[in-house]
Amino acid sequence: MSTPNSQFHSHPLLRLWLPVIQLVILAAAAEQQQGCRDKCGHISIPFPFGIGRGCFRHGFEVVCNDSSYPPRAFLAGKRISRLSSSPLDPENGSDWSFSSIELVSISVATGKARVYAPVSYLCSTNLNRTFSAIYNIHLAHTPFAVSATRNILVGVGWRVDAFVTFIDFPLRWPYTVMFACSARARNLLPSVTPTNGSCTGRGCCHTTIPPDNNLGNLLSFSVKGEVPNERWEDYPCSYAMLVDKSWYNFSTPDMEGNRTLLKRFPRGVHIALDFAAGNTSCPAKGQPPPPDYACISGNSSCANSTHTPGYICKCWDHYAGNPYITHGCQDIDECKLPHVYPCSNGGICKNRLGGYDCPCKFGMKGDGKAGTCSDIFTPAAKAAVGAIGGILLMAVLSFLLILHKEKKKTEEFYKKNGGPTLEKADVIKLFKKGELKPILRSSNLIGKGYFGEVYKGLLDNKLVAIKKPINGSVLESEQFANEVIIQSRVIHKNIVRLIGCCLEVDAPMLVYEFISQGSLLDILHNSNNKVALNLDTRLSIAAQSADGLAYMHSKTNSTILHGDVKPANILLDDNFVPKISDFGISKLIQRDKQHTGQVIGDMNYMDPVYLQEGRLTEKSDVYSFGIVILELISRRRAIHSENNSLVKGFLEAHKKQKKTTEFYDKEIAITKDLELLDSLADIVVECLSLDVDQRPTMMEVAEQLLVLGRSRKA
Repeated sequence: MSTPNSQFHSHPLLRLWLPVIQLVILAAAAEQQQGCRDKCGHISIPFPFGIGRGCFRHGFEVVCNDSSYPPRAFLAGKRISRLSSSPLDPENGSDWSFSSIELVSISVATGKARVYAPVSYLCSTNLNRTFSAIYNIHLAHTPFAVSATRNILVGVGWRVDAFVTFIDFPLRWPYTVMFACSARARNLLPSVTPTNGSCTGRGCCHTTIPPDNNLGNLLSFSVKGEVPNERWEDYPCSYAMLVDKSWYNFSTPDMEGNRTLLKRFPRGVHIALDFAAGNTSCPAKGQPPPPDYACISGNSSCANSTHTPGYICKCWDHYAGNPYITHGCQDIDECKLPHVYPCSNGGICKNRLGGYDCPCKFGMKGDGKAGTCSDIFTPAAKAAVGAIGGILLMAVLSFLLILHKEKKKTEEFYKKNGGPTLEKADVIKLFKKGELKPILRSSNLIGKGYFGEVYKGLLDNKLVAIKKPINGSVLESEQFANEVIIQSRVIHKNIVRLIGCCLEVDAPMLVYEFISQGSLLDILHNSNNKVALNLDTRLSIAAQSADGLAYMHSKTNSTILHGDVKPANILLDDNFVPKISDFGISKLIQRDKQHTGQVIGDMNYMDPVYLQEGRLTEKSDVYSFGIVILELISRRRAIHSENNSLVKGFLEAHKKQKKTTEFYDKEIAITKDLELLDSLADIVVECLSLDVDQRPTMMEVAEQLLVLGRSRKA
């Protein structure tokens, strides 16, 4: 039986016109690239993909949503459907909903594209009530198929069974292929618990997809969790997702909270799709290609797809580029890629069209590609070279000895500063000394205080602040490592984020995000550059700072006390959003240990009870924060002294039932705002109570300030 291609080639008239047809196709492909958009936001859109009429090959249309910032790219006609099983789902507008498939990246060299895929979930709202969402990805009648080699099925949850079903559409027998995995975190010994990066059935499971399976073109993700779920308050949700195996790394917080994993990946997870340029096989050797042949670059070839029906185009060896456009595959300069195209030390790399040569250097013989270049010196010359080599060897050995000592010293610092503990925790980036050295220059110094110096610089294309402590001012290794672990887990919009640390020095350095405006102390009291602050801005700074401290006290796994709350440790960004900083003396308070070894901090803001008893509590931070509010409304600096104290004068005026209006900053002390200022003054008085039990909690202070802010906007 003849194939459609063989019938096409056997017709004499069509065979005569074939060269003309191919020239027309080449010209059309070239014309398609002129005037067509090649990017959507940060994503490159190479042909056969394209945006707009006449700019793409059939099945490869991309729609760019320019209303987003940055713009987002979607595969036209490819969709994701969502079925919700219960109206309990707060995101459920109807039982069925549909959305387009969003692109992440395209690689014409490998015939793959990465897209965002949804995560199916099953969540409990109490012991007996649940809601869920099951997602389907529709790839029927498209040149795309899910990559069996790049993707894995992942399940996350306290007790979860995750499923992915591949359905062949239209239905043919066998019409479904199902893969599943199960994860159990319950009934495990304390030493056998879910850990970050480990997806072996303890809170996280995964399974690979055999590459030889005939997968369908409709994917359905489903998940089965424990119902009824007795741990619904701690672990309410179970998840199932198909994901690029090189992209997802299990994190134990993904198991916790209400749809934490969905909030971590709001657009979805990455999966890899294979694509084919046509739905037929490559032309047989010696046969002319069909009229719609996609491999139009002169230095390209056709390869039958191993994952989807049809073929893909590839540039020849020693060429790179886009095989789907005219002149798209260009010669590679192999000499610039020595790790791929080796040339021995005795050879000289010389690029040529379609390859490279590697002749041996002058005075040597052999082949540089094979690594056989050898000297052709005389014995006398070798003796001279040997003598010189001996001298050089001694110099090299001396240099290596110095390097060895330096390396050993660096390793000792690393171990002393708790490196092994932080490696096991795997919660923070550990920087090498050489990475931070260019920033630690006097020209980059932006601050100096009790604990050391602060430098500003660019690291990984981001502005950072590096805190270099004074030698001897840091905690012991285990204490320091625990402090770093605690801080790295504090993620809040009003708390400065710890990015990483460097342990290869005597006094370990911490790397934080850089906050542009500087400290609240500078904003309030810098007479050379006084910044106007209206009452709304001051109230917002107080409320958000209180929210950050309340988070440290009440909403982390372990109570974190700041211990040195003051305007200098409240930083402001360009929008005057405050961020709590400097955890130099923060403590992880255990139930049986609430006393610090020594009293450390700024006397101007120190709790008198802490000063007398050495007992640091949440209420110590509340006292200090009361002084911060007082400075915000008075714009006077709190200075600790017996005769001239802002706190002492304010409390005496309040105690004698005198109006505290005289303490208010004239810039904000207008008649219509006096009631609000009096409310803030009342909060200050509560915070500064010498009876610790009478002070409000940080959470209560934050709520009071939030209420004042809402009433202000009403």
